[in-house]
Amino acid sequence: MRFLFKTDYNDDIRLIPHSGYIWSYGALLALLVIAPFVLSSYLVSQLVFVCIYAIVGVGLMILTGFTGQASLGHAAFLAIGAYTAAYLQQMGVPFIVYFLAAGVLTGLIGAMVGFPALRLQGIYLVIATISFALIVEEILARWESVTHGNDGMRVRAIQMLGGSITRDSPTFYYMCLGLLILVIVGTLNLMRSPTGRAFVAIRDSETAAKSMGINVSRYKVKSFALSAAITGLAGVLFAHKMSFISPEMFTLQLSIEFIMVIIIGGVISLHGAVLGAIFIVMVDPFLTFLKDDIPGVVAGLAATFGAGVEQVASIKNNVAAIASANGLKGAIYGLIIMLFILFEPYGIYGRWLKIKLFFQLFPLYKRATFKRQKIYVKSERNR
Repeated sequence: MRFLFKTDYNDDIRLIPHSGYIWSYGALLALLVIAPFVLSSYLVSQLVFVCIYAIVGVGLMILTGFTGQASLGHAAFLAIGAYTAAYLQQMGVPFIVYFLAAGVLTGLIGAMVGFPALRLQGIYLVIATISFALIVEEILARWESVTHGNDGMRVRAIQMLGGSITRDSPTFYYMCLGLLILVIVGTLNLMRSPTGRAFVAIRDSETAAKSMGINVSRYKVKSFALSAAITGLAGVLFAHKMSFISPEMFTLQLSIEFIMVIIIGGVISLHGAVLGAIFIVMVDPFLTFLKDDIPGVVAGLAATFGAGVEQVASIKNNVAAIASANGLKGAIYGLIIMLFILFEPYGIYGRWLKIKLFFQLFPLYKRATFKRQKIYVKSERNR
């Protein structure tokens, strides 16, 4: 067990609290580096999606988790980044140029969205971001001279340093992993800066933030811009990974998946973005397993307990129909969100903190450690 005694302000904002972090994260990084050589191409492809979703999750964490501004329109920012990359690639622009251009353009549009959102809070801000996402989806479908409408756009492999980087190559995986690491480290440094502390102050109390001299409007717009820019960079990688993009890929459900990334992972730490991304990416393989394998398993169990041939066939068909039902994915998402909000609002990372604290304090751990408690002194009771 390690206890940290902080003696000055620098100890509180240190990027690496102690040497144990270097060893643990170094081991994790080593495993991720050798992953393309020891895992199948399918698993490496899933890791790429984890990296892309985690990048979006970090961007959304800045806006929602740290600044307290809700958004259900981040699929639109991902689409803007993806279409910017696809269009500029067709114009013959080099990768590094349209990669940076996508981030800058998406950040500017995010700032434009942030200005009208200054007067909105709570459910009204959510409605505004949903409206923005629907507007972007319609623009992508109607602006055929640029986006090719519902026919979609092909995205060629990345051309860089005289070579081609395909979407299934280890180099592309390392690009996604490298960008994720840069985004996480950059966000950690941002949260150690006055800007990051201003974001947190706005989240906790706008009134208190104003009383401390924080320009709330400016920092809200800045938060929107940073969040959108990071999502736009992820959109470039997403477009190259999919190799084809169309407006139907950037729907409200995708925005809900991004919200789920930080709800499931936990909004109290950037670890939550990665954990939530892993969870979300695992949903589709689980649904495939549910549709292809579970009906046979259930039918086999029914036959084992003496069901007739016709009854076994009927059970198998019914289970297959349920597993293949439209809207099952959305129902699973809704159920997961409700369960986490009710039983673990801090997400997977919050549960890990509780488990770690339990073993650190055992046998003195108290169940109410993470619950807010109001303790009133006698003078306050008499007011």
